[in-house]
Parts: sequence; C-alpha cells; structure tokens
Amino acid sequence: MPTLLSTPPFTARGPEVHGHRGCRGLRPENTLGAFLHALSLGVDVIELDVVISADRQVVVSHEPWLNSQICLDPNGERICSNDREQFNIYQMSYVEIRRCDCGLLRHPGFPEQVSSPAYKPLLSEALATLEAASQQLEHPPLGYSVEIKSSPEGDNIFHPEPAEFLSLVLAELSAAQVLARTTLLSFDVRILQLAHQLQPNLATCLLVEENLPWSSSIDNLGFTPTTFGPDFHSVTEKAVRALRTDFPGLRLVPWTVNEPADMQRLLALGVDGMTTDYPDRLLSILSREVW
Repeated sequence: MPTLLSTPPFTARGPEVHGHRGCRGLRPENTLGAFLHALSLGVDVIELDVVISADRQVVVSHEPWLNSQICLDPNGERICSNDREQFNIYQMSYVEIRRCDCGLLRHPGFPEQVSSPAYKPLLSEALATLEAASQQLEHPPLGYSVEIKSSPEGDNIFHPEPAEFLSLVLAELSAAQVLARTTLLSFDVRILQLAHQLQPNLATCLLVEENLPWSSSIDNLGFTPTTFGPDFHSVTEKAVRALRTDFPGLRLVPWTVNEPADMQRLLALGVDGMTTDYPDRLLSILSREVW
C-alpha cells in the first residue's frame, strides 16, 4: 500500500462545501458533467461513490447496479425497477457499463437538474478530468470525498470483500496523486477499520444513519476517524456539544443538506462542512463567489 504524506488541507474560508455526487440537484449524479459544474461553482470538495465492475475497474456509481430511475440499459431501453440482478455492475464489464446512459433521464426528485447524455466514468477518468480542470481554473487544491459502497450482505454479490475493494480504490487514488487530499467515506466499518490499519494517516469519515448515540457509533468503529458524517436531521445543539466534548478535533460534516433553512441552522451549530446536492445554495449563504 502507498504511504500518505499528509491529511487533506481544509479550507480557511469557513465551513467546507461538499458537492454531493458532484451536484445532484443541478446535473446528473456522479457524472463528469456534475463534477465539472460543481468545480466551476467553487466547491471545496467533490463527493462521489465507487463500485467495482466485473473486470475489476473502479467505477463511479452510487448503486452497484443500474438505477432504473436514471439509467438506460446498454441498448438504450428503460430498465424495469426489479432488474437489480440483471444489471449488477459487479457482473458487468466496464465496456458494457459505459454503453449505458445515466444522464438523459432526469432524477424525479430533482426538478432543477439539467439532463444531458452521460455515462458512469471510471474513478481514474473522473480524477484526471477534475485535476486538469482545477489547474486550468486556478482553483484552490480540490478535496475529494470517496465513498466505498459496501456491506457484509453484498460481499461477492455486488462487490468484492473489503480487502480487495479497498486495495483497488487506493491504487487509483495513489496513481492520481490525490491521496493526501482525499477522505475515505463509508457506512461499512470494516472498510474504515482496514483502511486505518493499513494507512493510519489516511483521512477517514464514518457515515451513520442509525439512531445510535454518536459516541456509540464511533466507539464501535474502534478508533476516532478524521470526520464524522451523520444524517443532518440528527444534528442538534446537544449532540454537537457532546461530540466536541468527547472527541475534540473530530470534524463534523453532515449529509445531505439541501434546504437553505437547514443550512443556516447547521451553520449556527458550528459544523465543519456540509454535503449538499445544491452547492450553489450553500455558497450563496456563505457569501462566497460562485465562479
């Protein structure tokens, strides 16, 4: 495994703006178009999800199957919602995956989304595209939040087991020379525990959605990660105060915060950043220039 030199340099401009799946509210999720648009707006961090193809390519995708809401099949036809097994990305070659459009169908939950033809890119292509565009725009060093989508139930069905999954992802991040600006996210504690064991300096984020006390979730992990990522609905003044007391220095970046009123409330509670489908809204509230 490669050795990290440092943890990500975080912005001094205030709470970080994390573009969720690029900017899902504005462009098709986890596509090059979404990432480039988020970059052009001026986000601090690009958040994206990764899965593995049958030929062991690291693919940018939230689900390890083709989502019938937003993807067409390799022949350009609509997908039946119960065809997860038929369009299991872990059983498809990347050549076949790339033939599937995942940008023409606007996500029904995001009416502002501008649809356009798009495919699921490889992580390597997404990083290379963003690094080149960032340099061209003279953007401050861009951070990456890379979520590994795995679960014990999905092992060897929708993805490889944690050791192989992690190895494939770290190899791509290392090759792109972005490890020092990357935070590894997961709901799967096995991934984070293994990452911490192999790369103690790697920035990690524990994602949680259950109603356990935050301290219990972190204790169950077995080490204190760099960042804690709860569902924003669970972020209260009491919870934040307890987190700051029990885990000083732990960064708090809740997800997925889309409404301006919720953004304002969380800013008042002193969060370190927010993951949002609408980075333009958060940037406006923070009075930062939208590029």
